Amino acid sequence: MIRHDQGSETGAGPLLRPVALGDLEMPNRVVMAPLTRGRASGPGLVPADLHAAYYGQRAAAGLIVAEAAWVGEGAIGFPGVPGIFTERQVEGWRRVTDVVHALGGRIVLQLWHTGAHSHPDHLGGARPGGPSAVDPGEVCWTAEGPKATVTPREMTRAEIERAVADFGAASARARRAGFDGVEVAANGTYLLAQFLNPRLNRRADGYGTDRARLLLEVVDAVAAAWDGRRTGVRLSPYWTVHDTAPGARGDYPYTADEATLADYDALAAELGTRPLAYLHLRGRALTGPDAAPDLDEFARYRKLFDGPLIANHGFGRDSGGAVVEAGIADAVSFGRAFIANPDLVARFALGQSTARSDEETHYGGGARGYLDYPICPGP
Repeated sequence: MIRHDQGSETGAGPLLRPVALGDLEMPNRVVMAPLTRGRASGPGLVPADLHAAYYGQRAAAGLIVAEAAWVGEGAIGFPGVPGIFTERQVEGWRRVTDVVHALGGRIVLQLWHTGAHSHPDHLGGARPGGPSAVDPGEVCWTAEGPKATVTPREMTRAEIERAVADFGAASARARRAGFDGVEVAANGTYLLAQFLNPRLNRRADGYGTDRARLLLEVVDAVAAAWDGRRTGVRLSPYWTVHDTAPGARGDYPYTADEATLADYDALAAELGTRPLAYLHLRGRALTGPDAAPDLDEFARYRKLFDGPLIANHGFGRDSGGAVVEAGIADAVSFGRAFIANPDLVARFALGQSTARSDEETHYGGGARGYLDYPICPGP
């Protein structure tokens, strides 16, 4: 059953203005955030016509950040997620980008490696690799259901170099698949965020003394596949236990304290020296029904990052318009709102209510809960 939020907000104006994020020209500032949906159910983790229809329905977004795709077989850590490491996957994604472009849209692909957040079930029985032999204490979804993560292997230098090369090769494949750019997934609890984390990264080499080194090497390799500024980076410096699935251990290693935030401050400034299209920043988890995003959290990075900023997490039409109007962000991304509202931009423009999605259909399955959300008929 579809439930609706009231469309009482009146602040869509700033979100409807055009903007350039690097070399990405957008007719509006409503970005579709990357959303794992687990619909690549066929052999080879290849995007299908189902994906093309899904993203085509949402082509009115100023920019679509397509669901994160695996950069290699060793990156896999969730069922049904498409990859970008084979030619068949490139061909499948090409069908998606062709449809989005035919409908006037713009789409970039997020590049993903789960690192220690994976499970042997995804890796032929092998333990996943991570920055150090420290169990992140997460829950990994497998074909048999949720399972606790295990203590990973500490990645060797050769494995780190392979991961960087996989990101670079995936970026080049994304360009051949017709994407308008790519986004590096350095958010959440996955490989690049693990290397940034002092509680998980206890290495004694240069990837431990400089925890940002791997991310910066990945960004350089990914950006090299493109002309101009068509690479984004997604960070979540405020990630806490409130963001994770139930079952995480009590001494949760992801804590948004001042020490880790200081590290992210330095990282944001360094990323500003790279040829990036944007920084995609996820705010703190909202812990109550009346909680709203703290704009000061985003303003902190506006001062540090020399480039366009996309704000994410917990925004509605008014609050999204306010963060743009205040000059704190250049665009705002919306996740769950785009699941149930393929016409989200039009609803914002017309002041119409927005539907809420059916959480039981978020991951896996077919067209139900994926392609069957209705277009709002009008005021």
